[in-house]
Amino acid sequence: MDDNQIRMLQLAAGGYTCSQIIVQLALDARGEENPLLVRAMAGLAYGCGNGRASCGALTGGCCLLGLYAGKGSDTEKESDRLPLMLGELTTWFEEAVSGQHGGMTCDAITGADGPAAARQRCAGMVADTFAKVMEIVVENGFDPFDAN
Repeated sequence: MDDNQIRMLQLAAGGYTCSQIIVQLALDARGEENPLLVRAMAGLAYGCGNGRASCGALTGGCCLLGLYAGKGSDTEKESDRLPLMLGELTTWFEEAVSGQHGGMTCDAITGADGPAAARQRCAGMVADTFAKVMEIVVENGFDPFDAN
């Protein structure tokens, strides 16, 4: 088990959701704290609360790509790579998850057990999604440890 997996387990045990865990791992790597961002990510949990929307690992991963490549102030410009990065993550996630679970919604992934099943079924998927996001970030010329 690597450091990210141990940290993921700690966060999950602390009650954080898939989307929150993905963003917190990146903040940890960058040496940053941003409780408001982590709190906001809770809005993506369990398919935006009803299980019928996209998995929080995917939406959290997309938000994380935006953290690296999006516009954050009037003096910044969104990277022209961001749409490609988002498309790559979504395509990868769809291929990796839909085939195994029959869809990308939380309901499809967790089945009738709903959020209670998430801790058991989703840990590997969250780890894989975070790793894929970091791969995409690096491939597109961003430093995952740079807080700027």
